[in-house]
Amino acid sequence: MTNSKTSNPSQSRHPDLIRALLAVSTPLLDVRAEAEFDQGSVPGSSNLPILNDQERVRVGTTYKQQGARAAERVGHRLVHGQIRADRIAAWVQFCKAHPGAYLACWRGGLRSAIAQAWLRDHGVEIERVPGGYKALRQTCLDILANEATQKSWLVLAGKTGTAKTVVINQVAGAIDLEGIANHRGSAFGKRMTPQPAPATFENQLAVKFLHHDRRSLLVEDESRTIGRLALPEHWHSAMQSAPLVLIETSLDFRTQHIKHEYVTEPLKEGIAARALENQYLDALNRINRRLGGLNFKIITELLRDAFAGKRDHYEWIEQLLLRYYDPMYQFQLQNKERRVVMRGDHEAVLAYLADRSHEAVV
Repeated sequence: MTNSKTSNPSQSRHPDLIRALLAVSTPLLDVRAEAEFDQGSVPGSSNLPILNDQERVRVGTTYKQQGARAAERVGHRLVHGQIRADRIAAWVQFCKAHPGAYLACWRGGLRSAIAQAWLRDHGVEIERVPGGYKALRQTCLDILANEATQKSWLVLAGKTGTAKTVVINQVAGAIDLEGIANHRGSAFGKRMTPQPAPATFENQLAVKFLHHDRRSLLVEDESRTIGRLALPEHWHSAMQSAPLVLIETSLDFRTQHIKHEYVTEPLKEGIAARALENQYLDALNRINRRLGGLNFKIITELLRDAFAGKRDHYEWIEQLLLRYYDPMYQFQLQNKERRVVMRGDHEAVLAYLADRSHEAVV
């Protein structure tokens, strides 16, 4: 096994190439260690490490203590024989399944150069991403910071339970922020599956923005954070001054919608009732002070009774809306009222947004 000094002719086209790779979600063979990948990845990437987490730690320790050449020797000793054969086989399979894929490590350096050379020895040619994941990440950050003003922003608002996300996913020219964040955006919006890493979330937003082919961008009204993830500063700023479209529906519709989305569907998908109950009790505890002692007690008892089969879930959800979400929404709307350009039910809002979307096609 030798150190490859394979040149990368794409280096001179670095900025344009990186953006082009992201714009079409090019399949990426990411050979970074698992922990590196978990901290941030871009859409279209698959993690097949050349060094796993434990091996990377050993190589890194050697590098700090003895230098680069000693670290490389340790890496070669760790990845040899059947281990090396298995990893190359996985790469070859990936490349055959994804023609036109690119290869990436952290900076597009030694790890991806060695992987590229090993693949060439097995008859597979693959180009490296110049600058590696670091260049991909920087391009995503630049897009988020510098290109928000290129769009005409429109924000969809409405009380909790008005099915805003459903509308977002029906309208051309919309980006589903909560879908990308894997969180419904409220105190009760945590899902059973984890949210992406902050860098992964931002990278996905940047790629969605690159895919967006219209002048008008529709997003749902959000606070700066969606669960534990923060919206990019320039995005949140644009949302705070954008025109608002308000969905208006009945309390009964909103309560039924939340019951279906937060209770009926999760239980149907196999989530244990006890786990769901504990999650919502935890959410109640987090808003205890803002909810107030009496309201907290009433809603907690209704929630427990519902999961015990003594009451309908409709009751605790309705009280949560009336005693917590609706007053908070009315207070927030006072500062946004001047930005409202349209309000109506789902049918009227969808018709309005369809007209806007059609006119905004590039």
